[in-house]
Amino acid sequence: MLTAFSAGFALSISLILAIGAQNAFVLRQGIRGLHVGPVVAVCCASEAVLIFAGVAGFGFVAERAPWALDAMRWGGAAFLLVYGLRSLWAALNSDDALKAEGAAEQSLRAALATTLILTFANPHVYLDTLGLIGAVSATFEAARWVFGAGALAASCVFFIILGYGARAMAPVFARPKAWMWLDVIVGLTMIALALKLALVP
Repeated sequence: MLTAFSAGFALSISLILAIGAQNAFVLRQGIRGLHVGPVVAVCCASEAVLIFAGVAGFGFVAERAPWALDAMRWGGAAFLLVYGLRSLWAALNSDDALKAEGAAEQSLRAALATTLILTFANPHVYLDTLGLIGAVSATFEAARWVFGAGALAASCVFFIILGYGARAMAPVFARPKAWMWLDVIVGLTMIALALKLALVP
């Protein structure tokens, strides 16, 4: 059982470490100290739904409904492009420094909605969870749910560290230039991901 858990943990952490829109958003929320707990909770809950759906055998979607993957790909690319351009616009038009107390300009509802969109509008999340994690879990047969639990544990540990660990960087982002460069990096990352999705054959 420990082997299945460890294997699930290792696979999941290797997949989630890649820089993506969801990770960048959690990092940003953590640095600003805005709704970190709820955002992290939604990320973990979303991962639970996707991972255990994959373990339960929903990987067949990629084979039986290829049109759904195309729809998710183009929808995700469009959303990431818009989000990326908004980040670049913010970098060019804002000279605000990050305040440690973080005067919130974003409501909890908006933060959670953005988290859900960045999670479920990304086609790669389905390929990673419903496809790859689901397929690998099947090799563990009776222990596949333990494998899924390990994968979920890795995701939750990652998001907790990302969300709450980012707060330690708040003093760095008290300088306007640092915040500007974060927006630039986030924006370029989003646009690169959008182009990657759009150019997938």
